[in-house]
Order: sequence, then structure tokens, then C-alpha cells
Amino acid sequence: MSSELQSLARYREALRKLFRATELAARNVGLTPQQHSLLLGAAGLGGTEGVSIWRLAEFLQLRHHTVVELVDRAEAQGYVLRKENPANKREVLVVVTPAGIRKLKQLATQHRRELQFMRRRMDILDIERRSTRGPRRL
Repeated sequence: MSSELQSLARYREALRKLFRATELAARNVGLTPQQHSLLLGAAGLGGTEGVSIWRLAEFLQLRHHTVVELVDRAEAQGYVLRKENPANKREVLVVVTPAGIRKLKQLATQHRRELQFMRRRMDILDIERRSTRGPRRL
């Protein structure tokens, strides 16, 4: 197997481990991985103003109706609320509630540690990849 394929496999494995760790962390605080991603997207993209469901669908890489269902469930649990977009009355914005922010804060420290570990792991993989390629041509 080529060293390039080995590097790609290692990167993929490292990414999957990161995603798995964040999924488990979300479950440990009572969220599904999808709910966590929804809250993160809404808070990160919309802040206190809110974000459209269309933009959340793009962020989550899900269909619009799937995101509507996720928002319905998160709203029922008190993690988000819907509000009318003052600039476009036909559009609904999603805002994270204080309860949703608390959940995100519970996960933030743990995710920061995972990302730091991931960064170190990627640096090591990059060094390994460069050392197996030999000298670079100018």
C-alpha cells in the first residue's frame, strides 16, 4: 500500500475517533449527537440573533424537513426557540436558549481537549508522511 493511502487512512481514523468522542460526550450530557450539532450550529452561526433553518440544514448537511424535526424536538426540550425573522417575515430563525447554552458549555472543555489531542495526532501523522516522501523538490 502506498504511503499516501496509509496517511489518508490514518487521518480518516483520527477524524472518526474525534467524532466518536464528541458523540459519546453529547450522549453523556443527555443530548443526541444530532442535537449537539444543531445547538452548536445555531449558537455558532446565529448567536443571539438566530439562524435560519435553511442555513442549519447546510451546516448539518441534512434536508430541510429533517432539520425542522430536529428543531421541533430540541424546542420541546427547551434547548432552542423559534422566532420570526424581522427582515423577512416568511423566515423562521432558531435561537439557542440558556438551557441549550448550558449544554454546550458542559461539552466545551471536553471538546477542546479532544481537539488538542487531534491536533497533536495530525501533526505527528504529517511529520510521518513528510519523512516517508523524501526530500522536497524546489
